Amino acid sequence: MNKAALLGRLVKDPEVRYTQGNEPIAIARYTLAVNRRFKRQGEPEADFINCVAFGKSAEFIEKYFGKGQQVAIVGRLQVRSWDDKDGNKRWSTDVVVEEQHFVESKQKETKASGSPTGSTTGNSTGSEEGFYPVDDEIDDSDLLPF
Repeated sequence: MNKAALLGRLVKDPEVRYTQGNEPIAIARYTLAVNRRFKRQGEPEADFINCVAFGKSAEFIEKYFGKGQQVAIVGRLQVRSWDDKDGNKRWSTDVVVEEQHFVESKQKETKASGSPTGSTTGNSTGSEEGFYPVDDEIDDSDLLPF
């Protein structure tokens, strides 16, 4: 079984290119910084994992993913090899993205990016999670379906 599940932050905005031909296919490449569970002194705190997506997934990534955003992906490992211009054998290991998921809410991203409006999805109370305060005087017996 070849399955990888990662949760991390994008190191930079994804690079998206299109293949040549009658029906171009999008190819998105990006790097995820994935925190290590245990850290030893002198070792890095995160691993930087190369990811690649194709087609509609790549177009989705281009439109909605950006530097610093926390995302979860599921995919498979792919190892490629080639000879460089000096004739040396080179290797690359990538995660080919099969599923992608947002981890943070859009509201949190807006606040983190320093949006000048500071909008919280139309919530005039300024509540952190976009919830409205409950009015203690509401008789919830009218709201129950039984």
